[in-house]
Amino acid sequence: MDLIGSLVIILICTTLCDHLFTRSGLPGVLGQLIAGILIGPAVLNVVQPTTNLAEFAQIGVILLMFMAGIESNLSQLKKYFKPALAVAIAGVILPIAVMGGASFLFGYHFQEALFIGVVFSATSVSISVVVLREFKQLESREGATILGAAVADDIIGVLLLSLMIALIGGNDSATVGNGSGLARQLLFQGLFFVGVYLLVKWVAPAIMNLSKKLLVPTSRTICAIIICLSMAFLADEVGLSGAIGAFFAGIAVGQTSARKVADQYIEPIGNAIFIPVFFVNIGLELSFSNLFSSLPFILLMTLLAILTKWFGGELGARLTGFDQKSGRIVGTGMVARGEMALITAQIGFSAHLLAKSLYVDLILVIVLATLVAPLLLRWSLKEKKTT
Repeated sequence: MDLIGSLVIILICTTLCDHLFTRSGLPGVLGQLIAGILIGPAVLNVVQPTTNLAEFAQIGVILLMFMAGIESNLSQLKKYFKPALAVAIAGVILPIAVMGGASFLFGYHFQEALFIGVVFSATSVSISVVVLREFKQLESREGATILGAAVADDIIGVLLLSLMIALIGGNDSATVGNGSGLARQLLFQGLFFVGVYLLVKWVAPAIMNLSKKLLVPTSRTICAIIICLSMAFLADEVGLSGAIGAFFAGIAVGQTSARKVADQYIEPIGNAIFIPVFFVNIGLELSFSNLFSSLPFILLMTLLAILTKWFGGELGARLTGFDQKSGRIVGTGMVARGEMALITAQIGFSAHLLAKSLYVDLILVIVLATLVAPLLLRWSLKEKKTT
């Protein structure tokens, strides 16, 4: 099927699945992912993965990470810095240690086990926000801490992902045998992060101020996209993922006066076509041919994915003065993985850090853990409400 026909089917199916999942109180992105599974080779085999769809998906993940950067409310993190940082750090260390260790015991080699831990260190609070809003707890101390911890979690996760790709993903045959080549690559990656600092501090504000003076109706949106794509390109050139560059570009633009304008016009572009294709493309890659042989691994990792974030978040909250029930709200609010874990897994698969069969298993674990997350948060909120 040609590209246009595939896009028509993808947009129809993702819109319907997104609607049904959202109406059920579940994240719409999971609906888009399941749409990809249904129409892909795993079930109906109506749409097959192609190079053109992969290019659309690449733009989708870049825009998605850019918007995640824009929405990273650093002022929220500053307001509740101590509890949020404690929750984020505990919620990153436990999944890496426990899930990485469990994966190693299942026979995966060290780099795969470590990357599995990194995948599940990510948190997506878009689901938690819906539940917190339902209980009118979004502005509460617990809600604000969850949001602040999510900002810190995203930044820590992206830095860990950058480190993994730099040290492991870049170790191809040419680089392994050439120590100076690896050193040069690490130098360029270091310079890239220096450039990120300069971008946030001076370059992005200067460009966005200049955009106000251009006699073009969408000049601020165009300049924001130029910054996004430029950083994605540079990150890719130094051996990192383009999505990582886009995330830091989003943080840079998000600190300028153009934040609302860029967010208002770029989000519809991404959500209308590119981001649905990204999630569908993940579904197109899935296969259930080895599901039963992988079932013990999937079930154990799903349980660990839930418990490590829950107890990690609760531990961080309790250490910074929360009581047991408030700590439980924070812990269960951090369980959902959603798009951040999906992006991390996809980047790892593209960088050859994960084998295809393992990548499929991890996607299933992410989906299962994310489906359980809102149920746990509702339970913990009701428990506090009854006291």
